[in-house]
Amino acid sequence: MEKIIPRKLELGDTIGVVAPSNPIIGDNIEEINRAKEIVERSGFKVKFSKNMFSNANSYSATAKEKAEDINDMFKDENVKMIWCAKGGNNSNCVFEYLDYDLIKKNPKIICGYSDITSLTNMITYKTGLVTFSSTNFKTIATDETDFSYKEALNRFVNGSLELGMSDNDKYETIKEGIAEGELIGGNLLLTRGIVAGKYSVDFENKILFFEDLGFESIPEFVSNNLYFLKQNGVFDKIKGLWIGNYEHESGIALEKIVMDVLGDEYNFPIIKSNNFGHIETKTVIPIGTKARIDTSKDKKIELIEECVR
Repeated sequence: MEKIIPRKLELGDTIGVVAPSNPIIGDNIEEINRAKEIVERSGFKVKFSKNMFSNANSYSATAKEKAEDINDMFKDENVKMIWCAKGGNNSNCVFEYLDYDLIKKNPKIICGYSDITSLTNMITYKTGLVTFSSTNFKTIATDETDFSYKEALNRFVNGSLELGMSDNDKYETIKEGIAEGELIGGNLLLTRGIVAGKYSVDFENKILFFEDLGFESIPEFVSNNLYFLKQNGVFDKIKGLWIGNYEHESGIALEKIVMDVLGDEYNFPIIKSNNFGHIETKTVIPIGTKARIDTSKDKKIELIEECVR
């Protein structure tokens, strides 16, 4: 499938905000509005989707409402970028209602993290459009610093190819090697959800990146998910592995669980960094863009092709 690179965001552009995961209710409403104010002060316009604040199911908007909003934002010629409001648990409900042909004909930046990576990976797989794992719209207001917001603007406005700019960007080598491949992944549980079945994606020759939320995922559950990937051949297909943030009260590191599962059965390089995941200092990772891992370098992964034009 032909790769589609979305155009850069420019000052004055309209950013569409959608809520494809958990509902925007309670304190989230005020947080979303504060994020809107911040983004508008930066020189952009913000448009909320029609069903943005729906909670029709009492636990979220309906799947059709969510998909309608995403389709409408891609169709709207005035909207130049789509920012997902927050994460949650069921953005995969939109898969069967998205108009992938419409998305392909109207490519634009779409981004978010956590549950949103289910949606972004599926769009990339179905359309060839490069999508992004980045901070969510709500966290622009709720983060203690503006680091992740600045990272997003640096990627989307400036077209930067840098993967992070903070002291947390120390890269560790778990297994040595060199590899090239398109990036795929995000949250580990959501990655599991696109491994098998009707809405599975292609992991062949990819560099897989993943993180997990220690508050919700005990080490045994992480192990369960990794074994699912292993048992379904994911690690037989990928070219490299990039591990992100995971903090559990047990102190057990994500890389330990990974190596417990993988052992010495695979030859691809494995690196670890603390600059993406459920943390404040998130870099922006383009899904579908080619990257290169080289464990002999200080910065052990780099983007080797543009992700916005």
